[in-house]
Amino acid sequence: MTVILILGTFLVFILIDFFFHRKAAKPISTEATAAAPMLLSAASIEGIMVPDQLRYHSGHTWLSNERPELARIGADALIAKTFDHIDRIEIPKLGRWVRQGQKAFTIWSGDQHIDVVSPAEGEITDVNTELLREPSLLLQDPYGRGWMVKVNMPDADLVERNLLPRNIVRTWMREEIRQVRAVRPLIQAKAVNQK
Repeated sequence: MTVILILGTFLVFILIDFFFHRKAAKPISTEATAAAPMLLSAASIEGIMVPDQLRYHSGHTWLSNERPELARIGADALIAKTFDHIDRIEIPKLGRWVRQGQKAFTIWSGDQHIDVVSPAEGEITDVNTELLREPSLLLQDPYGRGWMVKVNMPDADLVERNLLPRNIVRTWMREEIRQVRAVRPLIQAKAVNQK
């Protein structure tokens, strides 16, 4: 009889725990995560969106942690806006190791290109094949469907220390936009004169 009473007590506690916590942990599929919009809040700085929850590298790439050692990365909206169209994007293959701050991607528009650095160090674990098929996604949705790769970062703390501090991102982006706008008319004039 005592055994039944003890088992009954455990069963009551398990049921109580289940009912109080059943909404707390819902499994999230990776497919749903990939399709879900990432932007919770963003600032528009002179027409360039800067999502607050992302981390930025001074090489105009962003990082979004999906797990403590896994990050989704891509190029920021300022890089995307420097092109009228994008013909192709070169991305490292699965399994390749990328180094933070070193060239990892190349964005092509005609015969002009920009080399883009990685904001993280680690192994490429996933590549956005949709972006490779449709490079214009970088122009349309640089922080969502235009992501480039996912990286497994064994030393996530070191990666974090080498990113821009959150409190200066907006000021940094404003200055970067001003510099690009000062140079871009010169680049366009040079391209017209070469034709």
